[in-house]
Amino acid sequence: MGAVPPPLSAFVSELDRLIEGGQPDFLYRAAAAMKRLLLADGSWLPAAYRQPHPMHYQQYLLYRDPLSRFSIVSFVWGPGQRSPIHDHQVWGLVGTLEGAELTQAYMPPMYPTDLPKEQGPERRLNPGDVEVMSPALGDIHRVRNASDSEVAVSIHTYGADIGTVSRWLYPPDRPAASRKPFFSGYSNDAATPPFFGLV
Repeated sequence: MGAVPPPLSAFVSELDRLIEGGQPDFLYRAAAAMKRLLLADGSWLPAAYRQPHPMHYQQYLLYRDPLSRFSIVSFVWGPGQRSPIHDHQVWGLVGTLEGAELTQAYMPPMYPTDLPKEQGPERRLNPGDVEVMSPALGDIHRVRNASDSEVAVSIHTYGADIGTVSRWLYPPDRPAASRKPFFSGYSNDAATPPFFGLV
């Protein structure tokens, strides 16, 4: 693996500073830092972390905070690929690096017999756009590649080691009582180790 990309190292340092500061608008400051440091020029992300899979999206761990306060991953969406409806249980930032993604928010089910209900229209995220999420702001969504012919790449930051967090899938045709627990894990292999020891 080559040298640590300076934009990633700078973002980790800024995120660490913001978390330590504990400001009430932390998420929006972090979103602005992501936009400025990671999304303005995507050349910092090595090709190995942009590789799609023919059957499903890839989630490559880029960095995990030593205290597991946050993790940074690259998501790679092959043409037409999409996620199921899911939640995160922690705050999150989704920033589009290449291509475009479509994200649909869902209302938290009020009763176990409820089906997932769309909240507002589907939103398009173009390069440089950042979506802010948290259990308080809205934490359930579905994401898909806006293109049926091109790959899309996005950078996600979460308020935990997201690959190890117990979360929920919400089948669109089944009530909330039938939601399924899952752990996302990561797609890394020997060729795509995370960048640790940045700061």
